[in-house]
Amino acid sequence: MSSTNYLVSGRRVAVRHVCRRDHQELRALAEESGELHRQWLPARENSTEAFESYLERFAQPTHEGFVICLRNTGAIVGGVNVNNIVRGTLQCGTLGYTAYASTTGRGYMTEGLGLVMRLAFGELGLHRLEANIQPDNTPSLNLVRRLGFRREDYSTAFQFVNGAWRDHERWAITAEMAQSAAPQRVE
Repeated sequence: MSSTNYLVSGRRVAVRHVCRRDHQELRALAEESGELHRQWLPARENSTEAFESYLERFAQPTHEGFVICLRNTGAIVGGVNVNNIVRGTLQCGTLGYTAYASTTGRGYMTEGLGLVMRLAFGELGLHRLEANIQPDNTPSLNLVRRLGFRREDYSTAFQFVNGAWRDHERWAITAEMAQSAAPQRVE
């Protein structure tokens, strides 16, 4: 993968838009990470049709989809969506993101999500990002803390995941908060 396809690059990872040619790699990553994701994410179909439907969301001005790739190989190590983008006086979006089992614990998501935040607060012109996280999802809570998000509220029965309505904590960051937050470096 040529770095010219990247929207923004960091020291070890780079971010680009998710695209049709990513389907097979993302399917394999989702399959290998099934146990990691099972508790936190709704079950998803990995068919070509489901992936096409997923991509169609990003043709709308209310959604942006990105993959986080290793700079040196182009291999996908994570994904980030900015969903439900609201313009006008709010200029905000809701984050959805995922790491994969084979590359967790290396700081790729911290670096990659930080790069997506830079895009969101820069090129996309957003002022605020939110992340809704299940209270027991310690890795995800630690990720947003490292990046300077603050906990705002608790939403009871927020999302239907694997047969039950799950509570979530709402975490948020503004463009100004992100400028003053220095993410902890993870090697």
